[in-house]
Amino acid sequence: MTHAYVVGQITVKDPLKWVAYRDQVPGTLQPWGAELVFRGRQRAALAGVNPHSDIVVIRFPSLAAADGWFKSDAYQALIPLREQAADVLLTSYET
Repeated sequence: MTHAYVVGQITVKDPLKWVAYRDQVPGTLQPWGAELVFRGRQRAALAGVNPHSDIVVIRFPSLAAADGWFKSDAYQALIPLREQAADVLLTSYET
């Protein structure tokens, strides 16, 4: 069974706005069958340089679901808040 993952590499600029954004994201994931795999904070770059201190990994049942979530009205409405709160690099992967 294939899955898709969305990985966010994050540098928080405004902690209060970040909490407001982060608290709203789960509601946008539910209709797409997604689950939060983990959130974490970088402790060491073992090879190369990663400028982002935080990471989030979200699993979707398919790449179509991941794309649908990202393009959904519910998630798109959160993007202005996300951009005020943090610098975020989002990438998707398929297994």
